[in-house]
Amino acid sequence: MASGAGKKGDRAAKERARLYLARQEYHQGLQRRRRRDNLIAGIAGGALILAVVGGQLAYYTLGPGTPAPVPSPSATPTPTTAVTPSPTPTATSTPSPSPTP
Repeated sequence: MASGAGKKGDRAAKERARLYLARQEYHQGLQRRRRRDNLIAGIAGGALILAVVGGQLAYYTLGPGTPAPVPSPSATPTPTTAVTPSPTPTATSTPSPSPTP
């Protein structure tokens, strides 16, 4: 009868060892998944931040957020009107008014 008790103890020890290894593998799987999820979230968050910054830059440089251009004082000459010579009147004889018959 003593030999039966040893087999029962061995079987229980094997079962405990199997459960222990199963728990370890389960927890290692959870850690890998957390690490992977954190990596994906970090990449997605970084991409989101880059998209927001890019959108702001585009809005304020190209879109309706662009400031209106202000004329700056500069040394550029102002356009002047060209003086065109006017024709000089020539002396012509003008007919004198005569009464009509």
